[in-house]
Order: sequence, then structure tokens, then C-alpha cells
Amino acid sequence: MQKNGSVPNHVAIILDGNGRWAKAKGMPRNYGHVQGAKTVETICEEAYKMGIQYLTVYAFSTENWNRPKDEVDALMKLLRNYLKTCLKTAEKNRMCVRILGDKTGLDADIRARIDELEAATENNDGLHFQIALNYGGRDEIVRAVKKIAADVSQGKMKEEDITEELMGAMLDTRGLPEPDLLIRTCNEQRVSNFLLWQLAYTELYFTPVAWPDFSKEELVKAVEAYNGRDRKFGLIKNQ
Repeated sequence: MQKNGSVPNHVAIILDGNGRWAKAKGMPRNYGHVQGAKTVETICEEAYKMGIQYLTVYAFSTENWNRPKDEVDALMKLLRNYLKTCLKTAEKNRMCVRILGDKTGLDADIRARIDELEAATENNDGLHFQIALNYGGRDEIVRAVKKIAADVSQGKMKEEDITEELMGAMLDTRGLPEPDLLIRTCNEQRVSNFLLWQLAYTELYFTPVAWPDFSKEELVKAVEAYNGRDRKFGLIKNQ
């Protein structure tokens, strides 16, 4: 698929099925997470080749802390390693990386690696890659509302100044275009507290393929399905 106007500008993906994929192979859940991390690298490269400019993945939700402690610990270890790998990949591919979510809930060393990664890649002109970590759509909206309430109480703005545009500017995704296409793998058909504000007019695509098996071919299928939709809202909005 060549770069053209039919390729979505921003694709968001809920990376689902790592654990089930591993279990089906008689392997521990963490094996699935490791393979899933490798798939992220592949899809980043293939998405940009296709002409996708923004890619956002749901890596660790606020609800994931409720998983068994050994699994959470393994995920945090994998995250630490992935942040190092991502820095090297970003340098190679000119990728601009940004982390979404409440970073204060992460360990200090992870926050330091995030700061290093974002600072090192902020001027890169390749794929804009967003990773949602300790992220929840409701939590994001609550944090944004608290910022606005504080500004109003301190006299920095008036109630009538509050608009959709202002709300968007207070979210973790400020400055980013809203997703055109959301992909969820492993056949779950819900958004699971992901980008609740931003997905208002996003096309949804669900596939039975588990994330570790998601490939360039599967991404092409999702984009082709997107191209078959009648995007009336987008046409009206842009007129």
C-alpha cells in the first residue's frame, strides 16, 4: 500500500491477547508480553512506511495494576527494557516518542527513562509514536478537569472560557490529531477506558488476531476496512 490520502493519519491500537496467545502455546503470560513488544517495533516501522503519521498504543492501563503482582512486576521489567530499546529505534528511524498517562504512578527510574526518551526524540520528524502507560481515559479527563477547576478558582480563567478546545488542550494528547482509526486485537469489542474523549468520531476495527500475531498484512486489512467506511463526519467537518 502506497502513501496516499486514504491512509489514516492517526491510528490507535489496543494491544490485546498477549497472555491468551502465550497460554495457547503452553507458555507463561510474560512470554506473550515479550513477543507483543517485538510486534510493536514491527508495526511502528510498517505503519510509517504506509504513510501513517501518528500511532498510539495502549500498553498499560490504570486497571492493569490489579493484575497478579508477579505479572505486574514482569511487565514493569519489560517496560524498562523496552524504553531502552525504543530510544535506539527512535534514533535510527527519527521517531518522535511521547508517553501518555499519569507518570507520577510509575517508579522514579521509569519516569527518568521516559524523560530521557521524550527529550531525545522531541525534534525527530519521523513517526509520532505515543505509548499510553498508567493510562485511563476517565483518569485523564478527571486530571484535566482538576487543572481547569484550579485555574478558575485562582482567577486565571472564567467559567465561560471553558470550551471543547480548552478541554482538549488539557488532555495528555494535547497537540495531537484525534485518531482516525482504532484497532483492537484478539476479538474484544470494547474501548476499555482508552482515549474516551478522543475517540468520539473514530472508526473502530476489531480483529480476532492476537497482538503477537498482528502483522503488516493485518494492518493493511484494517486500513482497507477503514477506507471502505463512509466518513461523513470528516467530510462535513472539513468543509
